[in-house]
Amino acid sequence: MQDNRFMNTAAAQSAQIDTGLRSYMLGVYNHMTTALLLTGFFAFAMKWAVMTVPAVGQLVYGTPLKWVVMLAPLGMVFWLSARMNAMSATKARNMFYIYGALMGLSLASILFVYTGASVARAFFITAGAFAGLSLYGYSTKRSLSAMGSFMVIGLFGLIIASVVNIFMASSQLEFVISVAGVLIFAGLTAWDTQRIKAMYMAGDSSEESNKKSIFGALMLYLDFINMFLFILRLFGNRE
Repeated sequence: MQDNRFMNTAAAQSAQIDTGLRSYMLGVYNHMTTALLLTGFFAFAMKWAVMTVPAVGQLVYGTPLKWVVMLAPLGMVFWLSARMNAMSATKARNMFYIYGALMGLSLASILFVYTGASVARAFFITAGAFAGLSLYGYSTKRSLSAMGSFMVIGLFGLIIASVVNIFMASSQLEFVISVAGVLIFAGLTAWDTQRIKAMYMAGDSSEESNKKSIFGALMLYLDFINMFLFILRLFGNRE
């Protein structure tokens, strides 16, 4: 004879875990979306400043300051990834948002290279693809670890090929790199979502859960931004 008390307790625990997981994942997507909004705002603000005050453009793009604008987000993302566990959740969130703003300043240059319609089209294609891939990573019961490991190896190959093409300047290799980049970050989006879901533990404190959600948001933010840039390179029309 079944013990209904045990079944009711198990069902209640399962429901509690599901509620906590949904709240945790919602936090991940909210942090990521806020960072993307900051990136877009600061990118367009930089373009407006350059167009309105030519001296700003000369200062940012005509002096060594351009290397600071370009490389600051790269340095910060490594620092943030390494130091996040030692920060409070509030500081980690604020640093992540500052990183999103710096990335916007860095990416402002693409608004001078590609038409506004191309940027908007690439963004909406990326948003649709990202939503579908992240939903798949969240809902699938199949382990994506093998695919994820393959994508990480492909990412290193992509970086090497990109460095080589700086010197070769081959349009054919550029096309291959862009296609590979879209596929790699598409795969990483699904895998990272599954990893972020697996990071959740019902017994985590609120502080620990918040830090995990911010770290997960950073992972998905990077997947989104890189997939967007490769899609823009594939389909964007230059000014």
